[in-house]
Amino acid sequence: MSGSGRQTPMAGCLKLACASLQRQGFHTAGCYYKGRTGAEHLWLSRHLKDPFVKAAKVESYRCRSAFKLLEMNERHRILWPGLRVLDCGAAPGAWSQVAVHSVNATGRDSSSPVGFVLGVDLLHITPLEGATFLCSADVTDPKTLQRILELLPGGRADVILSDMAPNATGIQELDHDRLIGMCLSLLDMASVVLHPGGTLLCKTWAGSLSQQFQKRLTEEFQNTRTVKPMASRKESSEVYLLATQYRRRKGSVKP
Repeated sequence: MSGSGRQTPMAGCLKLACASLQRQGFHTAGCYYKGRTGAEHLWLSRHLKDPFVKAAKVESYRCRSAFKLLEMNERHRILWPGLRVLDCGAAPGAWSQVAVHSVNATGRDSSSPVGFVLGVDLLHITPLEGATFLCSADVTDPKTLQRILELLPGGRADVILSDMAPNATGIQELDHDRLIGMCLSLLDMASVVLHPGGTLLCKTWAGSLSQQFQKRLTEEFQNTRTVKPMASRKESSEVYLLATQYRRRKGSVKP
């Protein structure tokens, strides 16, 4: 809900989705729990009761994370028709689904500019109309970067999205350090890929290196902010850093 009490389109969508699921009988079934450990039972119980998981099924999104991007885009207008989007860590493709619709990548709206969406991930991604996917590809690999430049129209992206994260080890500080390392790699890549004035949105986990990463962002972008969408689980340290108006770091060399 907005501060004025007016329901936003995303909130309305979620409300309708959950109501639809109740009508269709998407409820917890006892068969889901047979033969599972206590930890698995708790995770599955939370997963099945999660309104964003249910809404994703109704709205045909590939996973609940779509609602994170939907909300952030609604609040901060990150995507619009005609933009070129690079989606890093794209699997299973939910953020790409949102991006394809937002930038008119399929060209279905003949009155608006046609955008482009390129998704990259180490994992396989099921094909999606309006998106191009590079699978089994490490976004930090120079060979992948070269392929990205070849596929992006004009060799540039207007927006870099990243919901990627390393495989969790369970050691919080180590996992944080690895994720910040991935984010810093994206910043290094931005000097080659991101169009001046462009936007970077990336996931981070709170930790000791967060301030260092935010300092880099303020050096290279005109505006930065921290965002935690409703679809991020309350107990998670996950936050998103949104940086706009890319200007490159002072002293960096143009490619």
